[in-house]
Amino acid sequence: MFGDPYFILVLLPVILTAITVHEFSHALAADRLGDPTARHEGRLTLNPIVHLDPIGTLCLFVAHFGWGRPVPVNPRNFRHPLRDDMIVSACGPVSNLLSAMVIGIALQAAVENSLIPVHSYLYDFLRLGLIINLYLCFFNLLPLYPLDGSHILRGLLPNNLIPEYERISGYSPFILLGLVALGPIFQVPVFSNVIGPPVYFFARLFTSIL
Repeated sequence: MFGDPYFILVLLPVILTAITVHEFSHALAADRLGDPTARHEGRLTLNPIVHLDPIGTLCLFVAHFGWGRPVPVNPRNFRHPLRDDMIVSACGPVSNLLSAMVIGIALQAAVENSLIPVHSYLYDFLRLGLIINLYLCFFNLLPLYPLDGSHILRGLLPNNLIPEYERISGYSPFILLGLVALGPIFQVPVFSNVIGPPVYFFARLFTSIL
């Protein structure tokens, strides 16, 4: 599919929009909770260029796996560092879930009222936007550092377990890279098996609300 120019034309704006909303939500939540780091570094914006990572973008087309620039957050500026860091981390996936809900409802309404033809760029844009936002949401909720899920889990743990959790988290990037790299090689769809069910559940839910 990455060799199809039409697919690329649909995918690029979808990815740009989804990543921008995700990272902006992190920045906005951190700023509201007392950490101005993202605002001072120009990340409190909906300009997609600011949130793109050059290597992450290149890997999207080379390895079919990419990422955006993480928003800088300094938990020491928060009144409640563990709790607030968890909230900031959760805001990224939640923003993608809400985006998917809006897109799903819009897609359903547009199709049922014949506002857009099924075989059109706008239809493909909305359909792919629904799926990509859901994948971003649930992938980032995985409890593997540096994904958002690892920060959320740390905020839920008792204080006495946090040091051991942070020690173990040092291995998480290698586990994550291993799953990304070895999954396709050995034909083991780890991410599809874990993320796929909630993605398609919410995709069906959001396109049947009306």
